[in-house]
Amino acid sequence: MRSNLRTARAGFTIIEILVVTAIIAIIAAMAIPKLQSARVAADESAAIGTLRSIYAAQIQIQASRLIDTNGDGMPEYGYLGEMTGGIPARVTGAGNVPVAGAVGVDELDPSVLVSGLGAVQQSVVTRSGYIFQVFLPSATVAGAVGAIAEDVTGGKAAAPFPDPINGSLYWCAYAWPTQRGKTGVHAFFVNQDGQVMKTRGTVAAYEALTAPPAFDAAYTAPGDLSSPAASNGVVAVDGNQWDLVP
Repeated sequence: MRSNLRTARAGFTIIEILVVTAIIAIIAAMAIPKLQSARVAADESAAIGTLRSIYAAQIQIQASRLIDTNGDGMPEYGYLGEMTGGIPARVTGAGNVPVAGAVGVDELDPSVLVSGLGAVQQSVVTRSGYIFQVFLPSATVAGAVGAIAEDVTGGKAAAPFPDPINGSLYWCAYAWPTQRGKTGVHAFFVNQDGQVMKTRGTVAAYEALTAPPAFDAAYTAPGDLSSPAASNGVVAVDGNQWDLVP
């Protein structure tokens, strides 16, 4: 007797393939934004943590009196290249003026910051989707304290050097995304006060090296590191509002 059971056919019809493809596309469309959001959150959390590490290193370098370029007993803050021990720290020269440290002699050992943050290129460090830059103060001119970035490859090998007096009082660091919207949305800031802040809104959309923040971006007075950082709804020099990070 012939069986009336039909054997299952192999493969799929074109319609079935199209249906499966459409379902996969819908699932992917739902999942990708969540994955992207998770990546942004992770990169931003890492950036905040890195800025806090930089702040802790600045506290340690000053408490340990590791840099004092005019010999006045007032320790100064450092650049990324100096704090990681990869670049010689600035030292006191003849006449108690700042000079570059000697290679193989004046590197900080032990260092106060992880070596990965010493990979300075174009005066910045790129790490986990964010770019980091430290500024140290110049001399006071007309009541304002300007800023000096570290050398292209880190530290400071030649003039202009940070001002020794202001260098014991002020510094700041910024972090901003390499790809805005993909590796991060906000820019972040910290200075000697130790409170990390982040941008609110999109007035200043910082991204990569094509749109970096100026040293005074988060401050209340143009060109002045000695002015208060903007917070609590105060509009900063860059036109943004910067919120405190809990």
